[in-house]
Amino acid sequence: MKSEVETAVEELREAFPDSTVTAVADSEGGAYVTVDPVELGEQYVQGTSWIKFHITFQYPYSDVYPHFVVPNLQRKDGASLGEGLQPSVTFTGDGTTGTQISRRSNKLNPAIDTAALKLAKVLHWLRSQ
Repeated sequence: MKSEVETAVEELREAFPDSTVTAVADSEGGAYVTVDPVELGEQYVQGTSWIKFHITFQYPYSDVYPHFVVPNLQRKDGASLGEGLQPSVTFTGDGTTGTQISRRSNKLNPAIDTAALKLAKVLHWLRSQ
């Protein structure tokens, strides 16, 4: 793992102290990361989940995208998940099937857009749906 990726993993551990943050090195200097558990929001049948994503070797100059949560994510009100959420997608890091959360950062600023901040934004967005 590149030092920037290792730093990102440590920042995730600090930002999410009630979760276990696991990072598995990929073969290029990046890492496949799992944060477990995270709160999804009261509107979902599954109130908590793991969340997985890939921090590539280009970090911090590349977006941390996409994120994945439990494969069977469902709203309590029976409504569809809506835009930005796609069920039954395979996370390449470990072959897990999950619900993909597509929230790309179009104006990435590597000085401030950390993996921890991105995860916080993704979770905030998910909880507001």
